[in-house]
Amino acid sequence: MLIINQKLKIPLREFQFTFARSSGPGGQNVNKLNTKALLRWPVMSSSRLPEAVRKRLLAKHGRRVTAGGDLLITSQRFRDAGRNVADCLEKLRAMLEEAAVAPKSRKPTKPTRASTERRLDQKRKHSEKKRGRACTTRDNDT
Repeated sequence: MLIINQKLKIPLREFQFTFARSSGPGGQNVNKLNTKALLRWPVMSSSRLPEAVRKRLLAKHGRRVTAGGDLLITSQRFRDAGRNVADCLEKLRAMLEEAAVAPKSRKPTKPTRASTERRLDQKRKHSEKKRGRACTTRDNDT
């Protein structure tokens, strides 16, 4: 069971793992052992995932979802398959934990009178500074 929070728990039987040859260091092991783990989860048809969480997950990580609706996560950080499987599950847990938190709704506010006056005063001072730099030699050239 992959536990994200108290309300969101996903049974491990929903996940399908496949293994492939890893790239990178590992000596002769690289050429003979399948240690890269690929997690495949049918996120579109999962009954354990609330619709709001599914929408946020797809908005954030939609590029990882196949046309068939499966979420793909790979890991080849470690030199053995078991640790790569655990890494895939940890990556998925982090993704779901992030998607499970509903974003705060923004409350529109108006600027205060003092902040508006400060902004306008600053604009006035800046304008006067620029006006003070104006070149008056053009009048003398003609």
